[in-house]
Amino acid sequence: MIYSKIGRSAKFSVILSALQSTFNSSFTLEYISLLIGSFTSIFTIVNPFGAIPAFLALTSTHGPEYRLQQLRKGIIYMFLVLSVFFLAGTYIMNFFALSLEGMRIAGGIMLMQAAFSMLNPETKGRKLSDEDVDSLKEKAEIAFSPLAMPLLSGPGSIAVVLGLSSSASELMDYPIILASIVIVAIFAYIILRVAPYLSKLLGPTGIVVMTRMMGFISLSIGVQFIINGIIPLIKQL
Repeated sequence: MIYSKIGRSAKFSVILSALQSTFNSSFTLEYISLLIGSFTSIFTIVNPFGAIPAFLALTSTHGPEYRLQQLRKGIIYMFLVLSVFFLAGTYIMNFFALSLEGMRIAGGIMLMQAAFSMLNPETKGRKLSDEDVDSLKEKAEIAFSPLAMPLLSGPGSIAVVLGLSSSASELMDYPIILASIVIVAIFAYIILRVAPYLSKLLGPTGIVVMTRMMGFISLSIGVQFIINGIIPLIKQL
């Protein structure tokens, strides 16, 4: 009798352990999926590859130390800008009385507009024109403007983080999305840190191809944003 009770207790413990393991595993996969999705959404619109030509041109009259100094500051500014808009997303919506669906649709439209520009980088896809670059070459500080804004954290990337903020449903979503912003900042730093070598390796054609790839992914994300905003409105009819 005692052994039977012990056996049943052991079986219950095994089942409970298995259920707990499955529960934890599903939650882990959910968070990993959110991290990867957030990173992809932000990275494609930040597109540090597209910033390489302007960054090199803006720092061409200065030495490597100046370029590295401005890059470090610019990446920090970019992280702060995106993080502030992400964390303040809910307050912005409440202050302007914006609905979740409206924010998603507006963010999707902004993202699609930026994506269409990235698909045509030779003509209208550059964030800075040649005239802008020439006028900014003699500027002592380029870290915040134009490096952080608009080269890295422009309207498109701000629209993405606002959309992610509006989509965050759990408290744990916030540190995960913030972690994705950190990873984007690290990748952007590495890419621009080796910008002179990448520029030689990829060439103008390679950078255009990379920008178009990012533009296509951004366009797909923008369409999905709009779909996610429209479906709840249709269900309410």
